[in-house]
Amino acid sequence: MSKKNTKYIFVTGGVTSSLGKGIVSASLGLLLKSRGFNVTIQKLDPYINIDPGTLNPYEHGECYVTEDGAETDLDLGHYERYLDAPTSQNNNVTTGKIYQTVIEKERKGDFLGKTVQVIPHITNEIKRRIKILSKQDYDIIITEIGGTVGDIESLPYIETVRQLKWELGESNSMVIHLTLLPYLASSGELKTKPSQHSVRQLMESGIMADVLVCRTEHKIPKDQRAKLAQFCNVPLDNVIECKDLETIYEVPMYLQKQNFDDVVLKELNLKSDKTADLKDWKSFLKKFQNPKKTVEIALVGKYVSLQDSYISIAEAFKHAGADLETEVKVRWVYSGDITEDNIKDVLKGVNGILVAPGFGDRGIEGKVLTAKYARENKIPMLGICLGMQIMTIEFARNVLGHTKANSMEFDTATPDPVISLMEEQKNVIDKGGTMRLGAWKCALKNGSKLSEIYGSKNISERHRHRYEFNSEYLQEFEKNGFLATGTNPETGLVEALELPDHPFYVGVQYHPEYKSTVATPHPLFRAFIKACEKK
Repeated sequence: MSKKNTKYIFVTGGVTSSLGKGIVSASLGLLLKSRGFNVTIQKLDPYINIDPGTLNPYEHGECYVTEDGAETDLDLGHYERYLDAPTSQNNNVTTGKIYQTVIEKERKGDFLGKTVQVIPHITNEIKRRIKILSKQDYDIIITEIGGTVGDIESLPYIETVRQLKWELGESNSMVIHLTLLPYLASSGELKTKPSQHSVRQLMESGIMADVLVCRTEHKIPKDQRAKLAQFCNVPLDNVIECKDLETIYEVPMYLQKQNFDDVVLKELNLKSDKTADLKDWKSFLKKFQNPKKTVEIALVGKYVSLQDSYISIAEAFKHAGADLETEVKVRWVYSGDITEDNIKDVLKGVNGILVAPGFGDRGIEGKVLTAKYARENKIPMLGICLGMQIMTIEFARNVLGHTKANSMEFDTATPDPVISLMEEQKNVIDKGGTMRLGAWKCALKNGSKLSEIYGSKNISERHRHRYEFNSEYLQEFEKNGFLATGTNPETGLVEALELPDHPFYVGVQYHPEYKSTVATPHPLFRAFIKACEKK
């Protein structure tokens, strides 16, 4: 153990996946933080990919990037948005990382003479990863275990939790089991049986759930609650209801009303004189639910049929919108459907356009048409990552006259590669974890729209891309009025472009959405929404 006696909370899920373990973990983190504890949350993902960096967003939703450049699960975005504190590569562990480490150790001869097995070698490595964070002086570490109890993939994690509970001793760890109470409309009742089975399955693995959090569409009647407590071996107060709510931002208050934080502190034998003060959170929620104005913004991307693909952008709109007491309605537009003939109809009536990040050449021409439409019709537009590159291609084709200009990503034979690979990227064969990732510095030009928005000359933002603005074209761009107003001070790489003679036409190579939280909405989203209001 670390010098401080770190306490551990393990969050498991039962009955079905996608119950919202991430939101419950983040809400609990927020409640405990507001009680004066230093809290962090980590996610253990049972899949064998090293990270979600090479996964299609339709498989796993958005890939979230931390300050230190780890490509992680989208739940880490929720943790940061709720706790208003950065996570790191240590906050996301995958089975792929575990096995990779153990196999590398075996090849080096670290286990000489031993048969390498799931127990103890894999479970020891999981344990090591869970405990890494305790070196940073946290009071409480919440560990969310992905998947569902009973999955073959989750078994080593569940066994590790069993061992850790035993090793850490009484009151130093606890298990919260999140489960589903299905509602049968025909008989008009909630059913507890699936939850009983799920808890029993956990017990078969040697783990007793200390708290039960029940996802439900309806309030749990007293007798059902008592039945759950009795058959799942938990005190009545430890059966917590988590009803479907209008917004995920209501969850902390809903759980607080049931003394969720008190129940947890009691289980961990921790005391706090501080009551959870969610004043700022409630103020955000009030503004979010009672907007005075409305804007509609078209989000043009290629993964729009799964909105989790752009979850950080959608949440950043909520944070900045609430701050301005403005409801941001997002019109999800699939860029592959946009043509010259229908663009006016598709984007009719929107107050602003955001061209989303992404990879691959599908739907690219629709995005180029969108950038042209926004530029010529003076519609506020924000381009993020690939969005900035699209603005670059469009400007080169339609203003500079390089009709075949393109990115090397989509056309290696283009005569005008206005977006190209950095030298050090040209020989990269491995796709995973080799992009420009994590926080990079950016120097903003005096007098630019961006320096006014940020109120600062030097900023730091997170990246996730391989291709860059080709600086050979920089002079030509600036001469024609598309200015590079943000550059990396060390490499000179272009980080941001803007058109001064336009209400708002800004492209950034970085991902501002990753840094937006409830407590600190991102200034760039705030400025963009303000420009949309004027439109």
